[in-house]
Amino acid sequence: MTQLDVYGFDEALKMALERAVPTRRTESVMLDRALGRVIAHAVICRKNMPAFDNSAMDGFAVRQADAGKRVTVVGTVYAGDIPSMEVQAGEAVRIMTGAQVPAGVDTIVPIEDAFDVTDEAVKLPETLKRGNNLRLRGEEQEKGAVLMEAGVRLEPSHIAMLSAQGIVAVEVTAPLRIAVVSTGDEIREPWEASTDDEIYNANAFGITALLRRYGFDPTYAGSIPDDLEATRAMIADLKRYDVVISTGGISMGDADFLYEAYVDNGMKPIFHGINLKPGRPAMMGVMGETFVMAMPGNPLTAMVTILLLSLPVLFRLQGAVRWHHPYVTATNADPFKARPGRTNLVLGQLEGSAFHVTRNNKYGSGMLTPLMESNAVVILGESRSGAETGETLKVVLIGYDAMSDKQEATND
Repeated sequence: MTQLDVYGFDEALKMALERAVPTRRTESVMLDRALGRVIAHAVICRKNMPAFDNSAMDGFAVRQADAGKRVTVVGTVYAGDIPSMEVQAGEAVRIMTGAQVPAGVDTIVPIEDAFDVTDEAVKLPETLKRGNNLRLRGEEQEKGAVLMEAGVRLEPSHIAMLSAQGIVAVEVTAPLRIAVVSTGDEIREPWEASTDDEIYNANAFGITALLRRYGFDPTYAGSIPDDLEATRAMIADLKRYDVVISTGGISMGDADFLYEAYVDNGMKPIFHGINLKPGRPAMMGVMGETFVMAMPGNPLTAMVTILLLSLPVLFRLQGAVRWHHPYVTATNADPFKARPGRTNLVLGQLEGSAFHVTRNNKYGSGMLTPLMESNAVVILGESRSGAETGETLKVVLIGYDAMSDKQEATND
């Protein structure tokens, strides 16, 4: 097996994103099934918001020119009423929040700002600002305006906006067909018997759960045996998926056939090897219409590299316009060391605004317990040899399900 150039973390991710072609498949879904989906086309405003001039407060609809005067109350307008009167000089109308404003009105006086209120008249404040508490037709969104660009991942606020436009179904990108596979003759499924010489398949189930946490729907496609011909055949069958995510089998071991099997099936590598701890053997490539993500086999490494490398690419493939992990800034609570000259992924616990490094940054890549003890990760740049107490760090939250179009959170 030929080892390719080893790239830096940022460079490798950038190259993968550049090669990730968004899916063109779409489907229509009802709004109650649209949360988290990526919208396929821009949505145009088809109904002004608000649809009519209306009051932002309970109070009186008046003319600003009548400021300081006692004016006659000539009626009441409730939400849902269609007023037929026109307010003249020296007149006012009682009005409720959200009610349509009668003709002639240019200002709303909140009930608490009015004086000497009776059923017949009201004294207005001496100073009134024209347009106060008056919501004008189309001031939020005008008919014909772009409400949402294609590629937006739908949040509850987007669903509310679509509903407000009378839209009950929306066209979204079709779900990526993602296959997750493991490698190794020593792997046993959790429902199988296992000897002390065998290990249970933590990767496949952890990774599928992680992907589902972010809105994807992967399929566990089985375990690849340590045999080149069998591996070639299984990889060939996986070409029907949009994405193949495998763990293990890509280092330099004699039984690591996966890279060769991918290449024999037409894969063009993007990178194979990242100057990263943990995750150095990570590989991505394109195999016809299938995007390949081959991550290391150690469980902790597999989960963290899927989180930080695979997820941004998956969101790009899904058609999202935001794909980088957002980050928060936190104050480092405990000093820790890391080896410079490579990017280090440092697990920790974010408590309030303080980052507490997990186990003093001393744990094995084959462990899972440190992941359970952590809710955040710091991407420490190659020039860094650790962090001191009180230092400000950029922290990616583990399990945070929004993505950003901003630069990834490298602490250089």
